[in-house]
Amino acid sequence: QEDKLRDAMKITAYVLGTGLLIFTALVNSLSWYVQNIWDTSGHFWQTTWLKFYYLCEGKEWTIFLLGAALVPSLAFWSFNGILMVADVTGKPTFITRYRIQLGKNDPVDTKKLRQAVYTVLCNQFFISLPMLVPMFYIMKWWGNTFSKELPTFQRFLVELSIFTLIEEILFYYTHRLVHLPVLYKHIHKKHHEWTAPIGVVSIYAHPVEHILSNTLPVMAGPMVMGSHIVSIAVWFSLALLTTSISHCGYHLPFLPSPEFHDFHHLKFNQCYGVLGVLDYLHGTDTVFRQTKAYQRHRVLLSLTPLSESIPEAPRRAE
Repeated sequence: QEDKLRDAMKITAYVLGTGLLIFTALVNSLSWYVQNIWDTSGHFWQTTWLKFYYLCEGKEWTIFLLGAALVPSLAFWSFNGILMVADVTGKPTFITRYRIQLGKNDPVDTKKLRQAVYTVLCNQFFISLPMLVPMFYIMKWWGNTFSKELPTFQRFLVELSIFTLIEEILFYYTHRLVHLPVLYKHIHKKHHEWTAPIGVVSIYAHPVEHILSNTLPVMAGPMVMGSHIVSIAVWFSLALLTTSISHCGYHLPFLPSPEFHDFHHLKFNQCYGVLGVLDYLHGTDTVFRQTKAYQRHRVLLSLTPLSESIPEAPRRAE
């Protein structure tokens, strides 16, 4: 028995050691490869940024408005414009065949959609835009936001990780807060009018909720880190695209899975966060983990809809 145990330990050590060496080699090779790409393209991005900077004559408010408001808004409406065409017309079928909640929003109620678009525009123009004013002065205080020199790629990756962590914490707890009965009835219920969400309703919310849960969690990271305006523009765009994907109602190939948040809209009392880490720690995803939706909660790497490869179990006749 001792010889068998010793042999097993040797094999385990050999496998783990070999695996660790291969993993280290791959990581170092990948880091070297990415760094080479960045070094090669870094001059291009730096030159492009300086051209844009001088085109705006170094006017910081103009640069901030374009980077923090215009670029993210264009990303949001470009992506959701395509989705709304699919929601209303049912075409192209390449998108609609990946619908999560089958039979719902097929097609979407245009009157309800117009109301959602109106509310979203109001939130963007009358809440998000004014909130950029105090953010602008905070970023000026840091002194790095409008630098002529772009941040390094490593710096951006570190900031992106911190932004994501801060957003997860703030969104999870403010989201659970607005689910308290008294706040849900007067504030959050508006967002949950869509039990089968579509992309544009990602920021369809009561003004108070839009401030607490939609805007502040995303703005907090750059304000804490004193980030460059280019980093802010990329982060705001990614945040809007990610939340649009989470609400879009389609589990599209090669994009992040929206099953987690779609399940929240379906059941209301599960899956409050963005990443799901705090839901796991607080046990607010236990029901979700027992469903077919949890099995489908992964990046789709083929063209076969997961609703076909992992269908819901047929309901029993009553």
